[in-house]
Amino acid sequence: MSNIVPLADIQAMAEVAAGSRMFGFKNPQEAMAIMLLCQAEDLHPAIAMRDYHVIQGRPALKADAMLARFQQAGGSVSWKEYTDDVVTGLFSHPQGGSLEVTWTLNKAKLIGIANKDNWKNYSRAMLRARCVSEGIRSVYPGCVVGVYTPEEVQDFAPAPTERARPTPVQEVEIIKSVEEQTQDAQYKLWVPNLEEPHSAYETVDEWIAAYAGLVKRIVDSAKLKVQDKTQKIESLSVVNDLTSVQFNTFEKIKLKAAIATAGADPQTHIPSEFTTVEL
Repeated sequence: MSNIVPLADIQAMAEVAAGSRMFGFKNPQEAMAIMLLCQAEDLHPAIAMRDYHVIQGRPALKADAMLARFQQAGGSVSWKEYTDDVVTGLFSHPQGGSLEVTWTLNKAKLIGIANKDNWKNYSRAMLRARCVSEGIRSVYPGCVVGVYTPEEVQDFAPAPTERARPTPVQEVEIIKSVEEQTQDAQYKLWVPNLEEPHSAYETVDEWIAAYAGLVKRIVDSAKLKVQDKTQKIESLSVVNDLTSVQFNTFEKIKLKAAIATAGADPQTHIPSEFTTVEL
């Protein structure tokens, strides 16, 4: 059975999906974009309603759907630990080997993502989703290229907060100017525990330089221990995943080189004086 559906039929399905308000699509354009993505992957467009969410304007593949694709492609997972504080899964695939992935509530707190209601109320499910995404990306990334789970997108892209009361005229003008620059600039640099971007840049090279500057500040800190430096660099990497995922292969290589030059291992996040950096 062919999964190729005429464009007019996809448009009609998108209008029904968005109009029903059952699948989280804000408008037919969002629904149609995901349906076209499914068709490009040789899936029926209606699969979009079952497997995807759109969060902060980004397609997010549900953790269960991600795991189902992994298993259909020959992968397997064995859950070693599954509690509200720790989730550990052993992910295996004939082409990617095996990898044990552990996510803990303490790790989520250190990164600064565990203060939201979904983490407080459903920590086990959130930890499981993180394990699924990390394990599958590491062992067999071919089945999840370019998409994240809804749990990741919710953590990586905090919604802007509204101002509670008016500010003086001069302060409003300053804030407006900064917000306009941030909205116009494509590449936003995030810092853990901040709800707004730390800064934003017009080019990838500018963003990479600023990111490497933050890494160097952490590495050079005389107050932090090696473990603290590693955790802070890892947290910085996690909250900026949605920016760096836009980079092409050459830009990702440049980012790794800049991190190494700043004094950290691009893979393990350990300060390079304590390890050997490999790009």
